[in-house]
Amino acid sequence: MKLVKHPIITLIRKDILLEMRQQYTLYGILLYVASTTFVIYLSMGQPEDQVWNGLFWITQLFICINAVAKSFLQESRGRMLYFYSIAGAKDFIISKLAFNLLLMLVMSCISLCLFTLLLGNPVNKMSTFIGITLLGGASLSLVFTFLAAIAARAQQSAALMAILGFPIIIPQILLLMKISVPAFSDVLLEGWLQLVYSLVGLDILIITLAIILFPFLWKD
Repeated sequence: MKLVKHPIITLIRKDILLEMRQQYTLYGILLYVASTTFVIYLSMGQPEDQVWNGLFWITQLFICINAVAKSFLQESRGRMLYFYSIAGAKDFIISKLAFNLLLMLVMSCISLCLFTLLLGNPVNKMSTFIGITLLGGASLSLVFTFLAAIAARAQQSAALMAILGFPIIIPQILLLMKISVPAFSDVLLEGWLQLVYSLVGLDILIITLAIILFPFLWKD
């Protein structure tokens, strides 16, 4: 019972209930995923392996921006004051990170299914690629949740998030593309595990920075 009543669990349930009630936002993201994949199919058909891989991760990037960017933008000042009175800064940011991670995992799975259905399936090791997709979706969601928390304190929050995210997310996307390459062939890339560990380490660093830095934004 204590776990159910924990502020983090309560805040995650709150976000889930809001998504269920405001279904137009969720349907909007799903429509974006489907329409983007369909446009790629109409323009390119079934591309080669490397093109398929690149298009998939670029699509994931924009899906994440649409799905995660609104996490702090929809919170009004009055609502933030209410959260301040019932929960701590760490509980709030952890709940946001967890909710957006779950949301992005669902969107990543849907995106992979649509890509496989419309653009073919050039992946040789599907189980490996699914794992990389989930890891990549989680990584993207953590980065953009952290950036959204910072940008929400500014007037031009959407523009600021794009400016802050560009130097961080481009290397991450390139790393995800490189990690995904062995899933398209039977040859294991040298140093592949080190690259995966680097991505996991980056995720841990983002979580740590969010927990440390967000309380200063919370007090502002």
